[in-house]
Amino acid sequence: MGFDQYHEPPDELPQETRTFARLCASLTEEAEAIGWYQQRIAIEKDQEALAVMRDAQGEEFKHFSMDLEFLLRRIPLWREIAEGILFQEGDIVEHGEEAEEEAVEGEAAKGAPLAGSVSLGIGSLRGQQL
Repeated sequence: MGFDQYHEPPDELPQETRTFARLCASLTEEAEAIGWYQQRIAIEKDQEALAVMRDAQGEEFKHFSMDLEFLLRRIPLWREIAEGILFQEGDIVEHGEEAEEEAVEGEAAKGAPLAGSVSLGIGSLRGQQL
């Protein structure tokens, strides 16, 4: 049984990665639903129908936000970059570039692997004759 959110064989992925993939898929679905409601709201003339759709879209906003928060809690580097962008006044792209640079440089300075990467141990071979 295949799932679109997996790009590797699911049975080879750890449970944590499969859960992460599920929440990424859910985030995408919530974003799509928000967009669909936005289109419907833009053309609906019936005020009662509009109220129902706005309420439903509000639920999608909540679900999207909950999915995003779950994902940000799992990847600290992602959260750090997001915090440099979200809820900031000014140029979004500029904030994004600065947040990414600061977060990645900070992780590299600590010698930490980035976003789930694992060291291949090559650094431990320095000075050894092969």
